[in-house]
Amino acid sequence: MSEETNHTQTNQVQDDAAISRESLVASVPTPATDFDWDTDDSKYGGDYSQADRESQEALYAGTLSTVQPNTIIDGTVAALTDRDVVLNIGFKSDGLVSRTEFRDMPDLKVGDIVAVLVMDQENKDGQLVLSRKSAKLLKAWETITTAHEQDLIVEGKVKSRTKGGLVVDISGIETFLPGSQIDVKPVRDYDQYVGKTMEFKVVKLNPILKNAVVSHKILIEKDLEAQKAEIIANLEKGQVLEGIVKNITDFGAFIDLGGIDGLLHITDISWGRVTNPRDVLTLDEKLNVVILNFEDGKKRISLGLKQLTPHPWDALTQNIELGSRIKGKVVNIAEYGAFIEVAQGVEGLIHVSEMSWSQHLRNPSEILKVDEEIEAVVLSIEREERKMSLGLKQLSPDPWTNIEEKYLVGSRHKGKVRNLTNFGLFVELGEGVDGLVHVSDLSWTKKINHPSEFIKKDEEIEVVVLEVDNENRRLSLGHKQLEDNPWDTFETIFMEGSDHEAKIISSDDKGAVVELAYGLDGFVPRKQLNRENGAALKVGETATFRVLEFNKDNRRIALSHTRTWEAANAAADTEVQVAISKKKTEQQANVPASMGDNDVLNSLKAGMVEEEKKAQQVAIKEMDAKAKKKATKKDATEAEATPEADTTAEATEAIPEA
Repeated sequence: MSEETNHTQTNQVQDDAAISRESLVASVPTPATDFDWDTDDSKYGGDYSQADRESQEALYAGTLSTVQPNTIIDGTVAALTDRDVVLNIGFKSDGLVSRTEFRDMPDLKVGDIVAVLVMDQENKDGQLVLSRKSAKLLKAWETITTAHEQDLIVEGKVKSRTKGGLVVDISGIETFLPGSQIDVKPVRDYDQYVGKTMEFKVVKLNPILKNAVVSHKILIEKDLEAQKAEIIANLEKGQVLEGIVKNITDFGAFIDLGGIDGLLHITDISWGRVTNPRDVLTLDEKLNVVILNFEDGKKRISLGLKQLTPHPWDALTQNIELGSRIKGKVVNIAEYGAFIEVAQGVEGLIHVSEMSWSQHLRNPSEILKVDEEIEAVVLSIEREERKMSLGLKQLSPDPWTNIEEKYLVGSRHKGKVRNLTNFGLFVELGEGVDGLVHVSDLSWTKKINHPSEFIKKDEEIEVVVLEVDNENRRLSLGHKQLEDNPWDTFETIFMEGSDHEAKIISSDDKGAVVELAYGLDGFVPRKQLNRENGAALKVGETATFRVLEFNKDNRRIALSHTRTWEAANAAADTEVQVAISKKKTEQQANVPASMGDNDVLNSLKAGMVEEEKKAQQVAIKEMDAKAKKKATKKDATEAEATPEADTTAEATEAIPEA
């Protein structure tokens, strides 16, 4: 059941029962037949002649009327009492109607004529039963039905507000006016219509429940159709029309031009920046707009409001030129920059690259805030295209001016690590001054694959200026250059052919990486890991290795464990052969070996060994002293960090075969 049906059903059910023609006809008893004078030969009329009878019947018929139940008839007010109104309808008896049914006629008086419905010719008390209320309802329903069938206009009064619409009284019958049928534009306040008398059209009937749905909008639409057709016929670009703000959205507003709507886009409301149309426009506001364009047979109309006023760029002062300083307000911030309103409707853009000399600024919101008042420098201005570029960093001196004097080659500085890349790290020495430390310039001894193995972002580091490129704004920095190159000393310790103990820390298919003294790493090819019994050394084992190659430029040391025991076996075989040969000689000469000669040889050999040991001890002491000095500057954990294995194919190929 519809909403309007639910609304009127409760209020009308009792009245419907009273005014229903069918129910009234069924409830009225069949009237008695006319009296037949011929059937009575008694004293009643027996003395009347035929002429007398006709005369009496004519008199009766002329003074008294015959009424039928369920019919509407006009009655004359014969008398008024406190409770009833006596009505004469020309029947043999008068009828009584309660005064409550005449509340809408406070000035009722004797002699007034009113319409009533004959409910019953005679009740149990012999009284004629009449009803003005039922007559009104019956006539009202007939009026509504006729209006619906013949598409007529009816007048009604808005009684009250209800859910979804209004209740309208049409000749005593309550009808429903939906909210969508009140006006062509959305209605936000229903209460403004309560108590008003308006015209309607009946759009829907329910004869069973005696309720109806009416519309006021349909009348307005018909009036607007003619007006709309006239507007469309005369529509031209540049035409100025008066309209009413019908609806406001986030992207603009719909303007009622008198039966036809046009869109006023947010960008066409004002020359200045508008973030929300509701800040500028209000509903039902009257304003003048200009026709900008129309499409689809003039059904889609684009409107403009700002076009009715001069463009602010035309009034911009000529004093604004390149290099001049200008004040403005931040009106919008984007990822690429900020828009500054220097005058009403005139904006300039500060690109993110023009906000700071620092290269680490990623978002303009780190510096500027919306509605903030700032000062900027005009970098470019194009009045015809209405564009302006502004700069913020130009308010302070360029830090790269005379950069060679501040950051001399070889000078030491401290800075903060701003960014880590695969090839190195960027250090900020001052605002707008960054330098690159290549990964190869971080450590003399460690193999660093990525700067994150050495330092973290935002940590402080000391560096040496290696090169200054003022033209390209580049600084080459180094960290390992803070110390002397230890590989000059390592060259005297890890000589080719010398043996050293080392621990295997990693391995792969090509070979193994071993940890030598002083934090150095060495590479052992796969075939050089074999023991004398044929088994290969494993990760974690410590053994003696012989230096096969020492490359100071590439900081590479190649070693072999196999060479240690192969050389020992070869030396033993040589000694045996020498001893056998010597014994044979002595036997042939039958002369014993000279003890004096043996003593001289042994003394010479011992002296050479002692000198070699002393040289190694001196080199070791120098390295220990430098290591202690370095430990006071760096964290112990960084100094002892294990570098990754150098497993390049070039290192493998450079190792001589055993």
